[in-house]
Amino acid sequence: MNSQEIPNKFHVWLLATRPRTLPAAIAPVLTGTALAYKAKHFDLYAALICLGFAILIQIGTNFANDYFDFIKGTDDEKRVGPKRAVASGWISPTSMRSAMALVFGCAFVLGLGLVSRGGPWMIGIGLASIACGIAYTAGPYALAYLGLGDIFVFIFFGLVAVDCTYYVQTRSLTWDALLAAIPLGLLASNILVVNNYRDMETDAVSGKRTLVVRFGRTFSQVQFALSLLISFIIPLVLLKRGYPIAVLLPLVLIPLASSHFRRLVLNKKPQEQILLLGDTGKLLAMYAIAFSLGIIL
Repeated sequence: MNSQEIPNKFHVWLLATRPRTLPAAIAPVLTGTALAYKAKHFDLYAALICLGFAILIQIGTNFANDYFDFIKGTDDEKRVGPKRAVASGWISPTSMRSAMALVFGCAFVLGLGLVSRGGPWMIGIGLASIACGIAYTAGPYALAYLGLGDIFVFIFFGLVAVDCTYYVQTRSLTWDALLAAIPLGLLASNILVVNNYRDMETDAVSGKRTLVVRFGRTFSQVQFALSLLISFIIPLVLLKRGYPIAVLLPLVLIPLASSHFRRLVLNKKPQEQILLLGDTGKLLAMYAIAFSLGIIL
């Protein structure tokens, strides 16, 4: 992409935030807040802090990924996915590293507003989130390079994000909240599956041992399908636990989810896989909205 295609610095930095990944930060906060509302403990202040913190952690992680993948030589001219800001020369490594530190610092300061509601252990959660966001691609044992990225996403963008959002508003944890976090984590992980599926060949050459590199495309297809299946089973489990039938609202997305699986298996062109990446993020957003509405109704 040349300078005419990227007209200004604002556009460059906007692309560096990777907007397609932001539903992974917003969706779990929405669901955790819906659960708190159902429990009659909705706290707008706490919910907004959780939302801001989650978005900043996601952006900071994306900046760290952009920086460290460039340092390690993973993002080069052979990359088939969207161009990265540092590797393309749009942003200097120093500027990206500074932006990463600034965003993570803002996330930590913002998260301090939750200590009065969740207790001092929220500081630990905040520090762990930042540390894992950096460790995702930094250092000799980076999570993404060891094939642990999917687990990181499931834990932090599913269990931690949903249940912390719920906890700081209700001061409690329930099995329902734990169950509701599962589909959010799995669908967020599917965004990573699509991304790594597309980059399998270049990741293998650069030494990035993602799950698709370690176990092959068939494994990732099964992982993607199982994540979808479990995500649509959870509302049925909650229905059996006494929730009204409205909790089944996410099931209207099954045809769309099925089409995503077919596209993952059949689409071979990088551009088609890039489109699928964005649509996987949209599915997560639509699921979270439908799920949250079903919980509230």
